[in-house]
Amino acid sequence: MKITKLYLLNKKKIQDIKTAFAKDIDKGLSSKNKAISSKYFYDDKGSNIFQKITKHPDYYPTKKEIEILYLIQNKLPHLIKLEEIDIIELGPGDGTKSKIIIDGFLKNNYKVNYYPIDISKKALQLLSNNFAPNKNLLIHGIIGEYLDGLKFIKKESKNKQLVLFLGSSIGNFDRKQSKKFLKAIYKNINNNSYVLIGFDLKKNISTLNNAYNDSSGLTKKFNLNLLNRINNDLKGNFKLKNFIHFGSYNPLLGAMESYLISLIKQSIHIKKLNKNFEFDTFEPIHLEFSFKYSKSDILDIAKSSNFKITKIYTDSKNYFIDSLWKKAS
Repeated sequence: MKITKLYLLNKKKIQDIKTAFAKDIDKGLSSKNKAISSKYFYDDKGSNIFQKITKHPDYYPTKKEIEILYLIQNKLPHLIKLEEIDIIELGPGDGTKSKIIIDGFLKNNYKVNYYPIDISKKALQLLSNNFAPNKNLLIHGIIGEYLDGLKFIKKESKNKQLVLFLGSSIGNFDRKQSKKFLKAIYKNINNNSYVLIGFDLKKNISTLNNAYNDSSGLTKKFNLNLLNRINNDLKGNFKLKNFIHFGSYNPLLGAMESYLISLIKQSIHIKKLNKNFEFDTFEPIHLEFSFKYSKSDILDIAKSSNFKITKIYTDSKNYFIDSLWKKAS
């Protein structure tokens, strides 16, 4: 597998990312309502923990989406009708899901150029364990932000594309953010290309709460790792035992919310910021929204993002949707 590190192509970008992390942590912990963006979950350790979460019995989205992907494995190649395609994946994890789709195209005699994009080199390296050598499959991993990766690939190849944005990752954006992000995807892919997007549907609240508070404590470990990252990258002195994970569904927002909550009154020093941050007992840090959708929500987002919906696929319980959209020329 070939790997391109976009940040090595632009050394300033590396420093910009480090500076942005520091600034965002400073701003988030200085706010009246403390908050840290969920995009900072995914360092190498965080990515590894998340892969374990997706395989946990309490976490239904992975199982339901895999059910859909097997259902459409041979349908997509016949629907798209090409001989060669670039399959781009935003946040591939270990490649388990993309392999299902890619195998379908290979079985239907396609030449596939697979571009997984992730900020974690370790996540991309895991892919090599999932894909057997095949003369019709070329893998080119991109280490970078999603939109930077799309821009790079658009310059590299003029092939029709299938962009995979699976696993309900779109749910980490609110409605305004999701439309902005999808418009940016639209802008940075080739004409007559497709995107396949995973949407977690609104459902029984106990099912949602169980999925985000798994019985093995993996989600807790995943969230607390963010404090470890601050300790390692910014020389903070967070003691993880003084925080607990709390996840709950907010029916007004239609979203799961994740927090870390301070168990004691404490002062945290972050050396690289040269600053102390004060916590009251039971004060929360908001970490994540995971928005859930109705079918009408999906139709609205597609229309607002300029895409045309080609197909909507769902699982046997109607827990999850993978929706295929097209960018018309």
